[in-house]
Amino acid sequence: MTDDTSGTLDEALERLHASGPEHEGWLSNHAPMAVEALVRHGQGRTVHRWLDRYRDKLEEMPGSYARITEENWREALGDPRRLADWPAYFDRELTDRPWRDVLAVWWPRLLPGIAGGATHPVIRVGHAVRTLLDDPGTTTAPRTAELAHALGYWAARHAPLPPLRQRPGPASGTAADALAAVEPVADQSGGIRARLARLTAFPTWPPTPQPGRPTAPQPTSRTTAPDAADPSEEARRRLTELVRAATHRYATHGHGSPVMLVHAATAPNAVLRVLPALPRELWVPSLDAAWAASAAVTAVYAPREPLPADRLPSAAGVTPEEVFARAAVHGDEHAIKLTDTALDVAQGPDAMALAAALHACAMIDPAL
Repeated sequence: MTDDTSGTLDEALERLHASGPEHEGWLSNHAPMAVEALVRHGQGRTVHRWLDRYRDKLEEMPGSYARITEENWREALGDPRRLADWPAYFDRELTDRPWRDVLAVWWPRLLPGIAGGATHPVIRVGHAVRTLLDDPGTTTAPRTAELAHALGYWAARHAPLPPLRQRPGPASGTAADALAAVEPVADQSGGIRARLARLTAFPTWPPTPQPGRPTAPQPTSRTTAPDAADPSEEARRRLTELVRAATHRYATHGHGSPVMLVHAATAPNAVLRVLPALPRELWVPSLDAAWAASAAVTAVYAPREPLPADRLPSAAGVTPEEVFARAAVHGDEHAIKLTDTALDVAQGPDAMALAAALHACAMIDPAL
């Protein structure tokens, strides 16, 4: 839980909400996510200085295209011309209804498009929900507005993955082996949208699905194994396992694309952060969506071979607080977000997760 008695996060969010969710055509505005992580990990004093440096990447909110309503939202879903209209729609919804109720309605509508916007929208939602869960009795207007912006960005960039075949999953059934079994696409060139269009198949994960499970690993509802006493808790456990595996894998494979492979871990972690705010019947489809997102990023960016053992990073003798302080000094938004996820994993403790964070700081160019 963040200890933001200074109001720094609310100030930063208010400063950012005049800005649009993207810049230079479709690159994501990472500032709301990065400042939330900085405040959460005790670096609130650096936030406004960080925003001053990031300012050149901010653009004004684009103009309105057409008002979104309950009658026309389906046709507006996934329409980037509505980048301003969708946050306005969610602002109205969140004014009239509790934020958890709005989230419960829209989460299953948005899940099939989890890969849209290179997974940044769901990651932004995860950061926004985390702040709202911190102290449910004192929800602030800037934090509710941030959820409106995050959900609106996701709705505007909603983009389902192509139809995918399922291949047999690993015999071990572990998330780490499932990620290792993801086949890289033959052509890893171009932007993420072009790469995702080349996906054809994923390994089945989690294991032991019931007959009749959908043939593509799309984020739709699924019946879990018959011996699972509590499917919702099993989904949470598996999602936690996936986040850990993806974070560890960044340490060994992040060199394939140091910036983009961050999202193989941060996207499923965003889903994990949202679970406590959702009805439990949405936890299983949330796991499916998180797997689809992590596997997709892995397939289109990960190298086939890991780093040689003698080149793997080490976090020996470094505390989690020291690791995040290094990320804050480094300043790049992707390094900050990967480190934020790594610290979630490292609560174990987990030296490999901390090593992944240090590796991100070493491979990604620092902010100037």
